[in-house]
Amino acid sequence: MVFHRLTDSTEHPLRFNNPFYYQPHPLCLTAAGQLMARLAATASTPFGQEIAAGKMFGVLIVALENGEMGYLQAYSGQICGRSDWDDYVPAVFDYLQPDGYFKTHEQQISDINDEIVQLESSTSYRQRQQDLASIRAEGQMAITAQRCLMEQSKRRRDALRKSGQNFDETALIRESQFQKAELRRIKQHFAQKEQHICDEIGDFENRIQTLKTQRHQMSDTLQTWLFSHFSLLNAHGETRDLLDIFAPTAAGIPPSGSGECCEPRLLQYAYQHRMRPLQMAMFWWGASPKQELRRHGRFYPACNGKCKPILEWMLQGLDVETNPLDADTHDELRTIDEGEHYVVVDKPAGMLSVPGKSKRESAASILRARYPEADGPMMVHRLDMATSGLLIAALDMPTYVYLQRLFATHRIQKRYVALLDGEAEGPTDGTIELPLAPDIMDRPRQKVDREHGRWAVTRYHIIERKDGKTRIALFPETGRTHQLRVHCAHPDGLNCPIMGDELYGKRADRMYLHAEEIKIAPDEAYPWDAMKWVCEADF
Repeated sequence: MVFHRLTDSTEHPLRFNNPFYYQPHPLCLTAAGQLMARLAATASTPFGQEIAAGKMFGVLIVALENGEMGYLQAYSGQICGRSDWDDYVPAVFDYLQPDGYFKTHEQQISDINDEIVQLESSTSYRQRQQDLASIRAEGQMAITAQRCLMEQSKRRRDALRKSGQNFDETALIRESQFQKAELRRIKQHFAQKEQHICDEIGDFENRIQTLKTQRHQMSDTLQTWLFSHFSLLNAHGETRDLLDIFAPTAAGIPPSGSGECCEPRLLQYAYQHRMRPLQMAMFWWGASPKQELRRHGRFYPACNGKCKPILEWMLQGLDVETNPLDADTHDELRTIDEGEHYVVVDKPAGMLSVPGKSKRESAASILRARYPEADGPMMVHRLDMATSGLLIAALDMPTYVYLQRLFATHRIQKRYVALLDGEAEGPTDGTIELPLAPDIMDRPRQKVDREHGRWAVTRYHIIERKDGKTRIALFPETGRTHQLRVHCAHPDGLNCPIMGDELYGKRADRMYLHAEEIKIAPDEAYPWDAMKWVCEADF
């Protein structure tokens, strides 16, 4: 049964939660708890074994037309190759029927891929590649031997000409001409043999390239067909397909897997069956992916890459809570130090460093208003919105350029203090080296990417482990986005997320990360003294 009744006496929520920024409602916690218990009971089954590798699940609290309340449950993608397991809402568009259009054309693409693999690994193709390498090596040896002979003959002829003995100059010239002609013949001979083999290799590679082009075209056509069949409803009863929904985005096309996450599945089923959506929550079950940070049983917001354009459409017609990150606020920006060329401020948690897409004020906008005569970009570096602490701003362009150079040459050192959610194991002092890259499907999240990521290094000193928490000092030696947050949370780092880090851990009243100290070691190019600013954390 897809609709699961709830007997919870909790009052109906007045507004639908924002899926990109929410705390699970008590009704969602009840529903998710029931689902988690059922998932735990599947541990010995193929279903349970597959989800143990990691899967996102979601619950949607709904009200029927008669006022009865319950919930729907869903999972992202497929489990054991199926998107139609009992008790779960089905896929928005089930394209997995064995003899259906998608599977038939997918098999054709797979057949082409198999043919490409067969050609690339065929004995004939590999043999001709080996033959080409052998002919080239043989030709190079023959050319080298002929050149050695020519050099020896030239030395002999030169010596004969200098000896004063009688010699036949015409014969010497004929010998030189013959050897040069022989070198040309050798080059031509092996060039012809190489060309013959290259032509045969070219036949293979042309066939392979033709198949790859055909595969790419068929894949694009099939993907477009698939996206056009994902017709998604909103609360007004209107429908749009994925191609229309993603047309205004920067990419202009849906990413692979769009429409297969929990959120659109749950809303689509509710709309189709005249159920009123009340609250939604998504949680991770099983092992974390290698690159992303997902913890078993934790709740997570909807992703930005695949889900944001879809949910912006599907939530139209619902009374949705606003995202507080989009609201305008007016926090105090306290000045720590002020000079003729610079100002140092204490940015509170929740304030942007520089203006973003929202209407929120930023440290940059406040400082621009305070110092209208300042020129240049002003903000020499940034802190995450959720991070508090010291920021340096330049009041003129030469100072900005100078401070930027100091940051680039690591002559500015920063010390952060953080409170971690857990007692970190391991030594009191250490270094974390984990390369980071943007998660392009869920910005601004970052992921550990050992192949393509930019190297990131953080030194740390554990100040105190107490009552399930760790107080720690962090010294970033590189300045990657979310570096400290990921290095603390990742299993290959400290495996303890910063308290209140809702991207890589759990939400709290704030994120407990504070830029506490900045030290400048100037160079001779600018007449500054060594400087240090300290602003202790209030936690």
